[in-house]
Amino acid sequence: MYSIRYNTIFAGLVLLLTVFISSHTLAEYSFVIFGDSGYIPAYEDVDTDETPLVTVEDYLAEERSAWEKRHNTTEFKPAPMVFESTVGGFLPASGLYPVAWAMEDTCKQKGCQFAAMLGDNVYPDGGTLGADARFDSRRYRDMLHKPFHTLGSGIENFTIYSVMGNHDWRISREATMSQMLYLQEHPSFYMPDYFYRVSPPATAGDVEIFVIDTEMLLASTTVYKDKLAADGSGREVSDSEIDEFPAHAAPQTAAEQNMVDWLEHALATSAAKWKIVLGHHALWSGGGSKFEKARALRKLFLPALCRHADAYFSGDDHMLEIYTDGCAGIEGAAAAPLPTMVTGAGAKWRPNHPAFIAQQEKKYPGLTTVWSRGPTWGFMYVTLDGEQMHIEAIVPDTDFSGSSTVEKTVTFTRRSGGARQAD
Repeated sequence: MYSIRYNTIFAGLVLLLTVFISSHTLAEYSFVIFGDSGYIPAYEDVDTDETPLVTVEDYLAEERSAWEKRHNTTEFKPAPMVFESTVGGFLPASGLYPVAWAMEDTCKQKGCQFAAMLGDNVYPDGGTLGADARFDSRRYRDMLHKPFHTLGSGIENFTIYSVMGNHDWRISREATMSQMLYLQEHPSFYMPDYFYRVSPPATAGDVEIFVIDTEMLLASTTVYKDKLAADGSGREVSDSEIDEFPAHAAPQTAAEQNMVDWLEHALATSAAKWKIVLGHHALWSGGGSKFEKARALRKLFLPALCRHADAYFSGDDHMLEIYTDGCAGIEGAAAAPLPTMVTGAGAKWRPNHPAFIAQQEKKYPGLTTVWSRGPTWGFMYVTLDGEQMHIEAIVPDTDFSGSSTVEKTVTFTRRSGGARQAD
């Protein structure tokens, strides 16, 4: 009798323990994330002060010149080209559709619950409200609806969480708002405001996304122009020339002026197991032409990320890159380094700057360049599995066949629930 009773009690305890463990174990969630996708050559205007490219030789010479500015001529790889009758010459082809097709295939083959679009959604000037004699309705259809309306088809509540980039802010606040209104009305996208927080429905509160507007933040602070040493060493050179940002992008409301405080509070009070922050501009990148913006942004919100976030994803530099920041000297930072990713190769590509990357690591000992891939199109596929975040950098073939290759896989451990750095 006693044996039966104790066995029953034991079985009950095991059941309760199993329920407790299962309720505290993170499920697996996946998403695709891409940036700088809205480039279509036909929307480029001819510069009347310059002769448009006509021959293949002219195009290749222009590409090589851009490459040599980064002192990386040993592996010259020009962007695929396309002849555009609208400009009467050759221009870089867009990776918009190869990336969109590869993401759609990845979601079908591997599964995903949502996606994220990291800004510069519409090149070259975002919405214009007719300032360039083109209809925004056609521009948005070509760069947003056509490539992405079937992404995640058949997946319940699938949504593309969206961010604005510097090109989206080019013309005016009203023009930028026109794109956001389009995204709000489109069933595939989600963007309730310039900055916001949201938990994708399929994640049952385990994942929360925090979107910030980094162009607005840059327009609210002092940013110097990038300058590298002319000797090819990749050394940063201090310069007193101040970079200019559109006045209409500067914060105008009390909420916008307090965006950094909002981010800190939102992250600190979030009950989500995974806290993912999205912005357009990178905190670290290897192109050698974005480091002053990155430095200004690190001063503004890196402390909040180091204390509370599990990862930061950005675009802007047209590459695929993975870094970690050791968060040295930041009070209350989690013990684990902060992963920061650049996935800005959604339509255009840019060579990285190996000498600059080496100098950057030397100058900032807490920085680790995990991986940097320059001349490519691509996106990232992220899986949150228990306590692990697996990142796959995926590159589509440039022959427009729709096939793609996983170029790099990196795994990080969830840091928001871990130990803190010692004081």
